[in-house]
Amino acid sequence: MTNRSCAGASSSWKPDAPEVELVGIAAPAATELLKRAYAAFNARDLEAASATMRPDVVWPNGMEGGVVLGHEGVRAYWTRQWGMIDPHVDPVDFKQDEFGLIAVSVHQVVRDLSGNVLLDRMVEHVYTLKDGLIQSMDIRE
Repeated sequence: MTNRSCAGASSSWKPDAPEVELVGIAAPAATELLKRAYAAFNARDLEAASATMRPDVVWPNGMEGGVVLGHEGVRAYWTRQWGMIDPHVDPVDFKQDEFGLIAVSVHQVVRDLSGNVLLDRMVEHVYTLKDGLIQSMDIRE
């Protein structure tokens, strides 16, 4: 797992503030994009999830370390992951930091394939968006 630490404190932003602009996407649209990405992941809908990402997306491999690249890399990683565990992620808060990154507080529950809870915790996912799509995601624990 990776951890990108940004200097300085994060500042809250309101998703209904139309004056906030995030590299080609307004704040409300960014929040909706990320909510669609989480819903697609939880539904195991690879097509809908890929539609929220740039073709050259950089995605963390939270299980084995490192990153995966592009739609096919994410597809292969998630397919492998879902064959071993049953993760579910619910976004609970969205904030933009001073660098324009979007930090999402996420309730993560991971079960084994028999339904037993392996992990139940809060994590932070940090996104870079470009041209209205996810460019990269990082995990802060």
